[in-house]
Amino acid sequence: MSDKKIIHVIGTGTIGEPLIGLLSDYKNKLGIDQVTFHKNSALKGDYTKVIDLQKRGAQLAVDNSKKEDFRTFGMEPELETEEAISRASVVIDCTPKGVGHKNKEKYYSRFSDKVKGFLAQGSESQFGKKYALGINDNALKINEDKFIQIVSCNTHNISCITNTIAINDNYPENLIEGKYLCVRRANDMHQEGGYIPSPLVNEHITNQFGSHHAEDSVNLFKTLNYDLNLFSSAMKVNSQYMHVLWFSLKVDEPITLDDVKNRLDQNQLVAFTSKNLTSRVFSFGRDHGHYGRILNQTVVVEQTLNVKNGNEISGFCFTPQDGNSILSSLSASLWFLYPNLYKEKIKALSHLFFDNI
Repeated sequence: MSDKKIIHVIGTGTIGEPLIGLLSDYKNKLGIDQVTFHKNSALKGDYTKVIDLQKRGAQLAVDNSKKEDFRTFGMEPELETEEAISRASVVIDCTPKGVGHKNKEKYYSRFSDKVKGFLAQGSESQFGKKYALGINDNALKINEDKFIQIVSCNTHNISCITNTIAINDNYPENLIEGKYLCVRRANDMHQEGGYIPSPLVNEHITNQFGSHHAEDSVNLFKTLNYDLNLFSSAMKVNSQYMHVLWFSLKVDEPITLDDVKNRLDQNQLVAFTSKNLTSRVFSFGRDHGHYGRILNQTVVVEQTLNVKNGNEISGFCFTPQDGNSILSSLSASLWFLYPNLYKEKIKALSHLFFDNI
């Protein structure tokens, strides 16, 4: 393996493209020598995207059999697929659901002796140890965790809210139960398919956890040997802006509304807002975020916070979809490169964490 610190991103979609851009723009401050990325299909409509990423310094890798297809559309590959993986320090898989596992079997298992670590996104359950920045960093083990799964954006939100309010100072016994409703957008702005004509309610997958969001959060906390009582429901609405999370936390120790706000305020990855329209928060991210993304793990709508009976906390917050997963992907990558310094490295992006939106 080269002494160079190289991060290779596979996929240029909703998470992959802004992640490649973020890594490229801040690579010097983050201690990264080179950023490479793999694209599977040569599409005329992706020309500008690919050229822009290359102008930022990222190098394009494609399958040997597809090099001429890319050249036909004016895109010049610089690396071949397996070559890019084998020379990387860290590989971040940002492909559609199921592809990450196929890549693990086809490529990653073969190059695990050369590459420090491999990451996949929230759809790739069982890919590796679940991870979210600020939640279970202490669960990461040097020379043990080669494969990491970055949990989904809504799982980030659920876990951040629960950890910050109810498990303050590593006290999981304080949480009696957590209930959540994930109101999800239908699709991303750039996606052509998946839009729905009206709100769509989802069935519960399990009796114990409901939707997969609570189950994933429970499994995330289990890496810290916490066993939490969480249940979530999910639905989609005909919007392309942001996911909305309603939460209800019942805790053992009495708490005031001011205490709740103080705990949230002390978490750098939590943003407050008085805006009650997802479109307005989304617009803020588009105008002020890197690649239009909000990197905070959650955006809490301050006026919706409520404490009932001294121990039941509820409220609404918006999920910075993609943004929180992008930040955790970057964090886990830096952990592989700088296990004792990665949190210090991330401070180079602190100006992209918002206190208020």
